[in-house]
Amino acid sequence: MAEVAAAPPARRSSGRPDGLRLLLNNSLATGGLIVFAVIVLVALAAPFLPLPDPDATEPVNRLLRPLEAGHLLGTDALGRDILSRLIWGTRVSLAVGISATLIAAFFGSLIGLVAGYVGGRVDTLLMRGIDMVMAFPYILLALAIVAVLGPGLLNALYAIAVVNIPFFARNIRGISLGVSRREFVDAARLSGKSNAQILFIEVLPNVLPVIIITMSTTIGWMILETAGLSFLGLGAQPPQADLGSMLGDGRKILFSAPHVSIIPGLMIFALVMSINLLGDGVRDVLDPRLKSGALTRPVARTAVMRDAQPPMQRTDGAVLDVRGLRTEFHIGGEIYKAVGGVDLHVKRGECLGIVGESGSGKSVTAMSIMGLVPTPPGRIVGGTAMLGDEDLFAASDERIRQLRGAAVSHVFQDPLSTLHPLFTVGDQLIEAIQAHQPLSKAETSAKAADLLKLVRIPNPAERLNAYPHELSGGMRQRVCIAMALANDARIIIADEPTTALDVTVQAQVLSLLDALRKERDTGILFITHDFGVVSAICDRVAVMYAGKFVETGSTEDILSAPAHPYTAKLIDCVPVLGQPERRLDAIAGRPPVVNRLPVGCAFAERCPRAQDDCRAAPIPLVDFAPGRAVRCIHPLVGEVADA
Repeated sequence: MAEVAAAPPARRSSGRPDGLRLLLNNSLATGGLIVFAVIVLVALAAPFLPLPDPDATEPVNRLLRPLEAGHLLGTDALGRDILSRLIWGTRVSLAVGISATLIAAFFGSLIGLVAGYVGGRVDTLLMRGIDMVMAFPYILLALAIVAVLGPGLLNALYAIAVVNIPFFARNIRGISLGVSRREFVDAARLSGKSNAQILFIEVLPNVLPVIIITMSTTIGWMILETAGLSFLGLGAQPPQADLGSMLGDGRKILFSAPHVSIIPGLMIFALVMSINLLGDGVRDVLDPRLKSGALTRPVARTAVMRDAQPPMQRTDGAVLDVRGLRTEFHIGGEIYKAVGGVDLHVKRGECLGIVGESGSGKSVTAMSIMGLVPTPPGRIVGGTAMLGDEDLFAASDERIRQLRGAAVSHVFQDPLSTLHPLFTVGDQLIEAIQAHQPLSKAETSAKAADLLKLVRIPNPAERLNAYPHELSGGMRQRVCIAMALANDARIIIADEPTTALDVTVQAQVLSLLDALRKERDTGILFITHDFGVVSAICDRVAVMYAGKFVETGSTEDILSAPAHPYTAKLIDCVPVLGQPERRLDAIAGRPPVVNRLPVGCAFAERCPRAQDDCRAAPIPLVDFAPGRAVRCIHPLVGEVADA
């Protein structure tokens, strides 16, 4: 039968909120934005407002209280209108604060970019100069600069900008140092780009969010520092007004006319507070990890928002029994159904493999079991996960913490990212043991060495003092397996633990896992996309597509006679040793996005056997042989029994 061509997907909006919507979701940042916008708009409108001359003195009307006729906020010691001076003074303070921030950001960021990218003597020279500037208390340095240049608002601006250049230079240099060592920078060099092109086209865009965040949180400090200099008489000079000079004018009459000082003080407070709140919001919006529609950082455990669960039928002898698991990601106005109702079980000493393409929901399924899916945006909206007789989704946060690493352990794909780079592997093994076992330091060290010996690492006592970067990829993965075995876990969840390894090391790690689970009678939930790996270690297989299992059964049965067309296609993608003429068949099309799942079979658009009834209604997972189940109306082998 001719293969059905995949229809081009309709272009839809992702539902992910833009930056403004994300900012408005943060109530504190929104409040800061409103207050700051009102202050800025009023300050900009000062020339057009019916205000008296802010510098005009009227001794006869001196020290009038607020709400007096013609003077809403009263007058100062020289009879000048406080409201007029407040608005014009805010205008001046904003101009100085923003200008000083831009100057400091430009020169500080430029120094940091050059120092971080070039390195060597240039980095040393620039950073030692920055260190010399930072050696002086910044306010004393600002006072010294103003003393040399002379009092005045412009000189105060220069002084505040200069003392804040090191702040930008240090931050940007650290980011640039890491970015300039990345592979895409090496690729740019190989393409023939000049250093200037690499610096401003490749490095700068990666550093720009940090510059913007730093600026947004620095403007408030600039305004405060400028106000401090003006308060001391070194900034704005009479009769010009800014918030600091107004505050200084009222200090001598604070007890007799407190409004002269309190009003500009409240304006400084409102202005700086609104800028800081807005800066925090901007920082969150520019953080890609927080672009989930809710500006809160992930909590320690996945939120469980399921309805009351009916009694489930348990699988005999299962250590881990999961029924009806549904996990969703709520991003903006969209709901991504990453796991759409999964049933699985693992017995002691058994290895269950979950196979599927990237994005099929394998890792989310595994991480949901112990509440490792980040919230927001993830949440568990249905299902039950039984570890023995304990429902993991109903357990307390403290109980889940006790079970993590003890009853259920994880082995992740990239050991270099999993292991902490600043601690030795021995320290990390000891930490994993002491988190759940009250052993002495000597006993813990001995057990850590025994674990390294168990996972076939030579010279285990010496390797305890090695850092992760000193070990090969295979060695690091063995260390991660040792950590998973540290507390005699009943279940090990291995999430593609061999993908980043070469074929020889991959075979060694698989052989090690297979031997250890048999020796220790430990159940393994093995996540992979490779049927070749499945054949080496797994007893049973569950094939996953678009958040659901489409076929389950023993490894031997599925490899010899796949029932679902998707399973057959995955097997056809695996090369077979000794069959060089065998054609590797790619799967046409792409998986559906899980926020736009079709009504019927999710694989229908890519399936060569698809018919109209495949798209008409949801298709259940039904048994068609002992230990075999398939989610397909037209399976490749046998006939599906009635559900």
